Amino acid sequence: MSKLTGFIKLLEGHFDNQRQFEEKKRQGIDFPYAKHINTICNDKIDHLGQEFDGIFLLEESYYTTNGKTHASAHLFLFTQEEEGIKLTSYEMPDGYTNDTFTADNLTKLDFNNLKVSQKFTPALYKFHDGVWEGGSVSMFSPVLKFSLWERFSENGLEVSESMEVNGKKTFGFDEPIFYQRTE
Repeated sequence: MSKLTGFIKLLEGHFDNQRQFEEKKRQGIDFPYAKHINTICNDKIDHLGQEFDGIFLLEESYYTTNGKTHASAHLFLFTQEEEGIKLTSYEMPDGYTNDTFTADNLTKLDFNNLKVSQKFTPALYKFHDGVWEGGSVSMFSPVLKFSLWERFSENGLEVSESMEVNGKKTFGFDEPIFYQRTE
């Protein structure tokens, strides 16, 4: 099994942080309930070419806070590089919204029409002691910074994301969200 295949095997599937959410609730700590549905979608992308060896993954994210759920969808390309596994983010294809860009609604896409996100700095993941670890820092605008740090293992997915405007945190939590596989 290639490093990329093993890496994707950890990511593909359905995950949530139900255990962490319940524990925070018992402690009286306001924390989101979060769910990820990660689906390989190379079969939905035309014109990849025979030499293409990356894996596209559609990540559907759902965050519930104060009884309201917010959907967010991302198309990621994972490639095996000499230094580790690289995540490149793509723009949402035309015709979709965060609510409709799901594996169930995904129709054929043309690789030639997909656009790499110019705002997101590709993340690099390295393997250490049975865990893939990595992330990136992106400047979405001159004043808006997005930081991503993740750890993936057989135990689950730890995801730490934060947004800062002019150095002041506007989104994120003091500890990573810990997702465990549900399917």
